[in-house]
Amino acid sequence: MAGYILAFLILFISIQDISAQAVKTSVKHPAWTRNKMIYEVNIRQYTKSGTFKELERELPKLKNMGVGILWLMPVNPIGEKNRKGSLGSYYAVKDYMAVNPEYGTMKDFKSLVGRTHKLGMKIIIDWVANHTSWDNVLTKTHPEFFRKDSIGNFVAPVRDWTDVIQLDFDNKDLRKYMIGALKFWVKEGGIDGFRCDVAGMVPTPFWDEARKELDKVKPVFMLAEAENAELHRNAFDMTYGWDLHHLMNDIAQGRNYASAINNYLARQDSLYPRDAYRMYFTTNHDENSWNGTEFERMKGGVEAFSVLTFTLPQSMPLIYSGQEAGLNKRLAFFEKDPIDWKDSEYRGFYTALIKLKLVNKALANGVEGGQMQLLSSRDDKAVYAFTRQRGKDKILVVVNLTGENKEAQLNGPGLKGSYTELFTNDRKPFAEKETLKLNPWEYRVYVSGK
Repeated sequence: MAGYILAFLILFISIQDISAQAVKTSVKHPAWTRNKMIYEVNIRQYTKSGTFKELERELPKLKNMGVGILWLMPVNPIGEKNRKGSLGSYYAVKDYMAVNPEYGTMKDFKSLVGRTHKLGMKIIIDWVANHTSWDNVLTKTHPEFFRKDSIGNFVAPVRDWTDVIQLDFDNKDLRKYMIGALKFWVKEGGIDGFRCDVAGMVPTPFWDEARKELDKVKPVFMLAEAENAELHRNAFDMTYGWDLHHLMNDIAQGRNYASAINNYLARQDSLYPRDAYRMYFTTNHDENSWNGTEFERMKGGVEAFSVLTFTLPQSMPLIYSGQEAGLNKRLAFFEKDPIDWKDSEYRGFYTALIKLKLVNKALANGVEGGQMQLLSSRDDKAVYAFTRQRGKDKILVVVNLTGENKEAQLNGPGLKGSYTELFTNDRKPFAEKETLKLNPWEYRVYVSGK
């Protein structure tokens, strides 16, 4: 028993301590980001028409869920040369300064942005800086912006990315052009920031300069599709939590244990700034289309893992288009494949989590969120339990990350108190030690004093 307690204390301390080696950041998050989650919009598949206008009509539903930030997948025209499928990849950009006619006009886009803002939400767009389509307008006006092989041909960045060609960021004029294009969308499009595709493939100094210039226009929110902590130093508010996502898949499939989350969090604390935002998710456009739906990958644990994406420290959780409808099919990436917006209990589930995050300071993003205190469950390979507290706001999270019945004997600092369970509204007092019987994949989120 003494060895067990010592191991638990060492693990607890490792998660609380911040290594001196962690990247320091100069990034100042926009104030409006502190209690928000992010919602990824697949414009093509979101509605039957797949247009800005029809998406605008759907905005009140997202507002009612409590959505704070909309991330639109690329809005630019898609290349035709070497196109994949009949409609092509959203990430094969033909013109950085225009909108995809499949979605509508620039006027339609500005109307969508304006309506989003009137509803109290923010909006960012996907930005593909690393590469373009083969027929991007720059191939004619500025062929020197592109990398070429030994005989002067354009080259793909990755072997199977056959529909795109690599830009050359050693070219100073390209960097100047790209920053100008980014500023255009903030100034003229009225957007609030960018999700930057394969950000780690673009030189970090470019992103540093881009952020500096964009913040001169207005405070922006920047999300990097990368896990490189260095990107937080001067450029990005948030990076992807890919490693946690893959770990959750492994736990769901029996290849790892709940306790492995502790190692992930300890490593995160040793590398990332204390005020870094990390984006946690159970699915997104890549995972859904190429690696399977969340139900394929996470079995019956989808909701339990979703609870973790909303409640673990430093997380800004992501919801992908259709999650609230229980999306259980892989959406086609290069063709029209509309989401089936059937009624689903998942809408209420996600709405409850989003609205808790909006009001509970323990779940604030970055350093303003509550400190995490692990609880022992006596079966830590199966049950993950912790509290977080900021001022008077406190939550207690208990999740069974297995497909078996479990009895959790909770013990640890901060457990004692009176709570109300978020999803059932059941009130329960907790002593310093408490036993809970959990069904397979069961999750509970207790809110102190609710």
